[in-house]
Amino acid sequence: MEECIFCRIARGEIDSSIVYEDENLVAFNDINPQAPMHVLIIPRMHVSSLLELGADGEQLVGKAHRVAGQIARERGYDRSGFRVVVNCGEDAGQSVPHLHFHVLGGRALGWPPG
Repeated sequence: MEECIFCRIARGEIDSSIVYEDENLVAFNDINPQAPMHVLIIPRMHVSSLLELGADGEQLVGKAHRVAGQIARERGYDRSGFRVVVNCGEDAGQSVPHLHFHVLGGRALGWPPG
């Protein structure tokens, strides 16, 4: 989708603070961080939400979680803890209709969320 802001970031059309990228995923610092570490991991291909993923998406989701752990480890949050969140739909707080994984750390995160 040409007009999707995350697709534009993935294509390099919008400047962002990229912390990881490969042929399938791009990770960048959130512009409105909700914790000292707030990174978004997105697939390069447009996928609106988890609901659009088929069985072929299992590898993508697994890789996104591995990258989340790698980023948290690199930033020193592997010992204190971090959270990976995927919002699916408006009521869950998904504000951009492109699958994205929030990686949050650096402060105590309450439970239950929301």
